[in-house]
This record gives sequence, C-alpha cells and structure tokens, in this order.
Amino acid sequence: MGKTRALVSACAGAALIAAAGCGGGPATDGDASGPDADPGALSGAITVLTQRTDLVDDGSMAAYATEFNRVHPGVTVRFEGITDYEGDVRARMDTGEYGDVLMIPGSVAKNDYPEFFAPLGEASDLSETYRFTDKSEVGGKVYGLAQFGTANGFVHNRAVWREAGVTAWPGTTREFLDALQAIKDTTDATPYYTNYKDGWPLVQWTANTGSVTCDGGAGDALAGPVSPWGIGGELGVVDGLLHDIVEDGLAEEDPTATDWEKSKKLLAEGRIGTMMLGSWSITQMQKAAEEAGGLASDIGFLPFPARKAGTFCATLVSDYQQAVSIHSEHQEAARAWIDWFTDESGYSEKEGAVPTSRSAPMPPSLKDFVDGEVTFVERSEARTATVNAVDEAAGIGLNEPGYRRKLIDIARGAREGSLDDYFAGLDKRWDEAAETAGL
Repeated sequence: MGKTRALVSACAGAALIAAAGCGGGPATDGDASGPDADPGALSGAITVLTQRTDLVDDGSMAAYATEFNRVHPGVTVRFEGITDYEGDVRARMDTGEYGDVLMIPGSVAKNDYPEFFAPLGEASDLSETYRFTDKSEVGGKVYGLAQFGTANGFVHNRAVWREAGVTAWPGTTREFLDALQAIKDTTDATPYYTNYKDGWPLVQWTANTGSVTCDGGAGDALAGPVSPWGIGGELGVVDGLLHDIVEDGLAEEDPTATDWEKSKKLLAEGRIGTMMLGSWSITQMQKAAEEAGGLASDIGFLPFPARKAGTFCATLVSDYQQAVSIHSEHQEAARAWIDWFTDESGYSEKEGAVPTSRSAPMPPSLKDFVDGEVTFVERSEARTATVNAVDEAAGIGLNEPGYRRKLIDIARGAREGSLDDYFAGLDKRWDEAAETAGL
C-alpha cells in the first residue's frame, strides 16, 4: 500500500500568518490534563497527525486551525495527513516521533496506552461529559477523546435499491442477500463493494458486534473462551453475511483491485449499491453524489439486517480517539487543540457523525435511523484491553483486515477451505488463547 504524506501548517500563507499569530514563542511545559492558564498565553508549535488526507489537501484542517487560533493565538498547528495511517503511524510510535496530537491506531493494545500517550483526566469526570471514554480508559485515567462517534450500518444508493424494487429495510441476513440479488438481476450496479484492497473498511464489520443482539456488552463478552464464530455468536452472524455476499457473486469481480477513493464516486453514481461503513461516510457519499450531478437524498443508511424483539439496533462506537503524545514538548497546547476540536470546532456536525459530547443531538444524517426508531446501543469498551490481549495471542486481528481478506478469499474460491472449517479454526485459536490467559 502506498504511503503519502501532506504536511500543512496553519501558518502557510500571509492570511493565515496574520490570523494564527505565527511568530512562535517558547514552549509551554506541562502535562495533557488541560491548560489552566489564560488560553492566549499558550504557545508553541504542535503537529497533528490525521488520516483525513482529503481535509488536509483541501485546506479544511488549516481553516479549523485558523479558528482555533482566535482562542489560542500563540499556538502554531501543523497537520500531517497520512494515507496508510494505521501502518505508518504504528511503526513511527516505536521511534517516539509521532507528532504531538494523533489518532490512536487500532492496532495499539489498550494496556499500552500509558506507554505512548499522556493522560487527559480521570475517567469518572470525563465520562459524565463525553461518550466513548471507556475505549481509552486504563487504570481509571482516560488517554483519548473521540473525534466523534459513528453508528454502524450500510451506506447505500437508494436509487439503485428502488430500481431493484427494494424499498423496505431487510430484517434478516437472508432478506439482505435477496435484496442484493435483486440489484444484480435488475440493475447494472455492483450490489456490494468490499474495499478488500484498502483493507480498513473490512474492519468496520467488527463494529457491528452488539447490533445483532442489541447488547452494548457484546464486545466485552468476547473476553473469554466463548467461541465468537460459533452458533449464536455475533461475529459468526456478521462475518457469515460477508462470506455469503461474496460466495453468491454479489460483490465486485476482483476484490484485489478495489479502490476506496474511487468507490465513493461509484456508489454516488449508482454503479455500486451498498458498502458496510460507519455513519461518518454518509455526508461524504452525499457530497460525491452532488458532485456527480445526482441528489444527496439518493444516499441512505441501512441498519444491520437483524432485529431484537422486532427492533433494529445500531451500535454506537468511537471513531479514532485523539491523544497527546507522551513525548510532546507542548502537551498543554496539544490538549488545548483536542478540547477545542472536540467541543468547539463543529467537526462532528459537519461530518454528520455522532457527537462525542453527550449533550449534543444526533446529526441530520441519521434522521432515517431516528425516524425509523432504530435503537442506538453505545458499545461498552470496559474489557477491550482483555479482548485485545486474547485477540493478539490468538493471532486473529479483529481490528485488522487480514482475517476477513482470508474469509473473502475462501468465499471466492481463491483459497482452499470452507466457511465452517474457517470459523472452527478461529474459534479454536480464540478459545485456546483465552484459556491460556486464565479467562
């Protein structure tokens, strides 16, 4: 996977120099617990690592920094947009050179957070104000605040689904497969797109844990020898659907040639029907639809095709968590950026995402879910460290694309094996790792 970086300073250009107060100044020492001094007194240059290369490239992040500098004129904010964010940043963390503010890579074990990140405050305090704090809580302290949260489901082109005669939300995996088959039979669109090559969209499937049973504790329940892919296991239902989509020929012909950026345009144009993504993707797809000469209203969002007592459920999970590097020389300035970006920037609203602040309303992009009385289930992360430890010992990678790539390869006949054998192997590895850990 290619790696490209774009380094943009909020002080690049005369207009921004005037707004940002970019003359520099001595560093303000301190931890990341939050600046107590006059906001205008903070100074120093901080680098923010981000996976949103698009917002770096189009100047959006620099515009946020300009607004930030109205409150903190002495802080210079630079952005580094990283395409292969997970791989690149995780490798850099072992060198100590990973900026001042960063999104915590999913592959970093939760118990290791204190080794890499400065604490942001006590969990008992922050959890009253913010969602998702338990995702980054270690030993009673919080090490990251979510950029925003996301509801999980399927972003889809409504026009394609209507053309196929499907207007109601599928309530079972069988109904979902039948809907994709109708798209294949009656339209020119690819019913489903895996984004196999880029990989990270495959991880989105894990976030559905809890949607099948409408249980916020479903993720925590993985912390033991519970055979997650066995009969009744949520991962078995979730991954089984992905397998069947591919095995039934309802996905792209060559998954090794997928392209994430291209896929947004293809779905917006109605050449792709459906993708599994978080609700953060809705506004991006709507924008792409308008740019393609279509209607933003053609982009919709579907809950996972399962119901509990007749009700659809959608898990609410944290997107990337913003953290302060423990090696930062300007931790107070870095924390000031996180506070402002979370509370004041309007970023989550603009992205159509679930706000981190508990007091903020759901975004308009989730109106279908709100009006459809979908139950939002905030997924607990209380035992994530244990689950991660079992996952790592088992060598599976719930937060990495590898094991689902193998699943897709089995489904399309590119790898020997059967679904039952593959799931049995995953369960064996998981249960043995949990038992070895004494769970």
